[in-house]
Amino acid sequence: MKIVVLDDYQRAARRYGAFDSLPDASVSVLHEHIDDPAELAEALRGASVVVAMRERTPFGDFTLFPDLRLLVTTGMANAAIDLAAAASAGVTVCGTTGSGVSTAELTWALILACRRHVVTEDRALREGRWQTTVGFDLAGSTLGVLGLGRLGTQVARIGQAFDMRVIAWSQNLSASQAASAGATLVTKGELLASADVLTIHLKLSDRTRGLIGAPELAAMKPSAVLINTSRGPIVDEAALVAALTTGAIAGAGLDVYGTEPLPLGNPLRGAPNTVLTPHLGYVTDATYRTWYEQIVENIAAWRAGAPVRVLNP
Repeated sequence: MKIVVLDDYQRAARRYGAFDSLPDASVSVLHEHIDDPAELAEALRGASVVVAMRERTPFGDFTLFPDLRLLVTTGMANAAIDLAAAASAGVTVCGTTGSGVSTAELTWALILACRRHVVTEDRALREGRWQTTVGFDLAGSTLGVLGLGRLGTQVARIGQAFDMRVIAWSQNLSASQAASAGATLVTKGELLASADVLTIHLKLSDRTRGLIGAPELAAMKPSAVLINTSRGPIVDEAALVAALTTGAIAGAGLDVYGTEPLPLGNPLRGAPNTVLTPHLGYVTDATYRTWYEQIVENIAAWRAGAPVRVLNP
């Protein structure tokens, strides 16, 4: 049984995954991302099992992978995998659960870094300068949560601990749902105009793609910051760069991007008042331990004829 693990940027797969416990398994771990479909097909030739890291590699045309029978993805949802196409090709797709808190925690790391200018002051200190900025208190300010699902609710409750006023909006959010998370339901316009920190926690869909564009950024306070740990395409990147460059908003903390890894020439790399992280929301020791333990379990269960955590029909 040939197993290929994709996109192991951090060389974590062998450290966390007990692949040696799988009898007669030949495991190949790829550390660099492969964009070209033909190159990917060649890399996966002969592999009956592939492990995909989040949404880094798309799987839509399964005719490219005639040997593939089991595709394991980290997480219990992966928009880069066409589940129906996989089923039609006879490929079982299984997922893994996670820690459930890591992305919310990173959201607050970005919020604090932006509001207290942590990155700017770190760089200034290393260059010999002392106290170059003036930060903002979170207490008494307004946290705007765009999307109040599981992650948005976690972020909202932490906002309350900072004594922030928490407001929220999404298309189908009710006042009672907002109240149960300690937030006040407002209109989209009120959310944009009132938030000192606007944080995004929506799933990417046709409805949310480009939801935050030039008009929405213009409606925000010039002193506000935008945080996105959800999906990059929810925000119009060109409009965001323009808003940051002109000072229409005070800053942004981003963990996700329209193209990942973020290309070297992307204007966001040079945009002012930004804190940029390379999609670290899920990257924690606890999450990786759970993922890789379940990856090996998924492979063993599938091989035994009783697959678990199956995502496609």
